[in-house]
Parts: sequence; C-alpha cells; structure tokens
Amino acid sequence: MNNHDFGGKDIPHIKLEPDTTIEELINIYSNSGFNGRKLGEAAKLYAKMIDDNATICLTISGAMTPVGFGGIFKSLIERGFVDWIVTTGSNVYHEDHFAWGLPVKQGHHEVDDMILYEKNIVRIRDVFVKFYETLEAQDQIIQKIFADSLEKPFTTAEFCNKLGKITKYKSKYPHRSFISTAYEYDVPVYISTLKDSSLALNLAIQRIHNKQYNLDFVREIIEQGAILYNSKKSGIVEIGGGVPKNTAQQTGPLLDQILRKNTGGQNYIIQITDAHPDTGGLSGATLQEGKSWGKVHNAHKDMITVYADATIAFPIIALYVINNKKQRKPKKIYKKLDAYYNKLKNDFLKSI
Repeated sequence: MNNHDFGGKDIPHIKLEPDTTIEELINIYSNSGFNGRKLGEAAKLYAKMIDDNATICLTISGAMTPVGFGGIFKSLIERGFVDWIVTTGSNVYHEDHFAWGLPVKQGHHEVDDMILYEKNIVRIRDVFVKFYETLEAQDQIIQKIFADSLEKPFTTAEFCNKLGKITKYKSKYPHRSFISTAYEYDVPVYISTLKDSSLALNLAIQRIHNKQYNLDFVREIIEQGAILYNSKKSGIVEIGGGVPKNTAQQTGPLLDQILRKNTGGQNYIIQITDAHPDTGGLSGATLQEGKSWGKVHNAHKDMITVYADATIAFPIIALYVINNKKQRKPKKIYKKLDAYYNKLKNDFLKSI
C-alpha cells in the first residue's frame, strides 16, 4: 500500500437534485470523505460480495428488530443477499412480536421509568412494548412451541428453524418475520448467546418440570466453520459487534488454528459500529486486527468499517444493493449443513 501520494480522486463539489437516486447518493458518499466515504465504500463492497457469489453472513447485534429492521433482513434474504445469520436471542424474540400482531409502539426516551413500570410499559430506548399484551403473550407462544420439541441435542439453527416454521404456518402475519422467511429460504439463523435472552428464559418452566434441553454448541461451531470451508468466497456484513461478530469471524481460526485447514478466513467484511478500538474490546477491534488471528484473507483490502449508528447506515447500504443488484438464487444452506459438516469432518480425519 502507498497512501502517501497526491494521486487520489478529486473531491467533487456535491450537488443534490430532486431526482437523485440511491446509486448516485452512494457515489456521492464514496467520493467524499470521513465516514460518509466509508459508507459509500461499504455499500459497493456489499455489491461486490453479491457479484462474486460469495456466501454472505449477516451478524446482528443491538436491538435491531424492535425498530422494525427485521423487514430489511427479510428483503435481503428474499433476494439471496444473505445466506446465513448470527444474531442475539433478543432480536429473534422481539421479531416475533410483529408476526403475531403484538403491540410495539414509538415511545420516548425522556421518561420516568418508575411511571412506565406502574403502567406495565417496557422501554427499549424510545420504543415501548406492553408487559402483558406483548411480552407475556410472546412468552406463552414460545413456551408452547418448545414444550414438546427438541428432545435430542440441538443447535440454535435448529431452534430458529423450528420457530420459523411455526411462525410461518401459525402466526397472524408471517410475512412480518425474517425468521419465518429464513425458514422458507433455508437460511440458518444462529443465536450466539441463547441463554442471554427471553427465549431461554421461557424454557425455564419446562426445565423445572424436568424437561431437558441440550444445546449442542460445539456442533454449531463446527457447522459455522463448515459453511466457510465449503464456500469458494465468503463475507460478513456486521451490524454492531459483540458475540455475533466474533461467532462469524472465529470460523477462520477454527479451520486454521484448530483443524489446520489453512483456508485463510473471510474474503470480505463490512462492519457498522460505534465502538472504537482503543478499549481493546472485540466490538471495536479493527477488521485488520483479525488478520493476525486468521479471521480474514487480506488486511489490506475488502475490509470496511463504518463508524456510524447502524439504524442510520444499514438501510442505506441495504437499499443500494436491493436497487442495483439482481436477485441471486438462494444457496439454501440449512438443508446442506449435514453435508457441509461431514465433508469438513472427513477431510480432517483423513489429514491426521
């Protein structure tokens, strides 16, 4: 890399017109500077992943579904722009409110939470849900779904597939659920920390009645590595950081450090984050730092970090690829997980 020459693009004097398109807006961003430039570059990198037929993982941290972003994830799945997902349990849990018609309202962040508590209103920043009409109703749905299933050891992909199937065929508005769409398109949805969510809390009733739940977390780690192993090219679009970010990125170290496959990690990564690297935390760790762990192929290209609020930046990136890229054939990875797993397993056993 040589970033020390005066040979870059001219900075344009930006002009916006009433009919400016999202493609033109992304070009404006990418030809400017600072995080606007990174936003434009990230949108174009996502388009490159699609053009290269990469296997694309979407990681979702933070409270994205309570603000309605599940609809964006659904649109990307339907167009073949997301092949597998790693998210938090809370994003899966709150997404289901929309499918079952449970109330989620705009509220306000300047409130007295003592008063909200007395009114049975639960707050997620400036989004309100009802304690009984939303959360308690959702709890009853989850408890019924998982009262008589998952008798054998399971992965969170199987957990979400089961939830997606019930949502698709039993809920009032299945088209309002990216979990239902993931089931329909065979997109595996992994929950990076199942126990850290209301989904797991709702298994407590059955566990008290001696029902066993055996999460095969090692199986799903291998499955995730197998997705990378069986992909010619692979990329991640990361909303936030946290455990979902690391879950997707640790596929490289699993293959190279543990299984000695020397695959090199991800070909592309986009991260939208407000975390910074100086704290030493994983959420803020630069994508380039991941090269030292074997998480990425090349620390010098195809790695873009946008320091921005994901609720602002992600819809712009998503709209760009939705408007400018042709729909891809779904990879239907969920149905291929056993084959992917067995190939990785057999290749490893042959090598030792």
